[in-house]
Amino acid sequence: MADLDWDLRLGYLIHDVSRLRRTLFDKWLSPLGITRSQWWVLAFLSRNDGMPQTELALELDVGKVALGALVDRLEEGGFVERTLDPNDRRVKRVVLTAQSKALIETLREKSSEFNHCILEGIPREHLDVTTETLRIMKHNLLEGTKQFSPEDEAEPPAAKPAPRRKAAKTAGQPRARVALGD
Repeated sequence: MADLDWDLRLGYLIHDVSRLRRTLFDKWLSPLGITRSQWWVLAFLSRNDGMPQTELALELDVGKVALGALVDRLEEGGFVERTLDPNDRRVKRVVLTAQSKALIETLREKSSEFNHCILEGIPREHLDVTTETLRIMKHNLLEGTKQFSPEDEAEPPAAKPAPRRKAAKTAGQPRARVALGD
């Protein structure tokens, strides 16, 4: 039982730290008029400017519709432009603007300050072990996804029907039929 408690605490702790970090980082960035999700897109594009929008969604592991909404907001803010691919006019590439390039430097500084604040008081050796542990966990999780077919990942799993339960049989009476899912 003690191992189960430890496993649960670890999972909750990882989840809570991630949730709190996302929430606080959004507040940290709000004076700049940008969200963490938008920063995530800009940061990725700063290393891969001009990616096709569908490829960007795949790389960021977000749905095409969700990414489309993020890119719409970034485009409205003047941070990115969608351009047609010169070789295939069906492909839209997402390109950083001069305005976003200036913002990215500010965002990198803010991100660095934020990380400094949340890591304050943690010895470097602990951070190195934590980073390596999380890297291995990520690798294991990615390996675990290989057991599922691409079709499984394309759609969320459908709700499985509840198993039929047998009704209690009373002496001398036939078993009652239970209708589930009606």
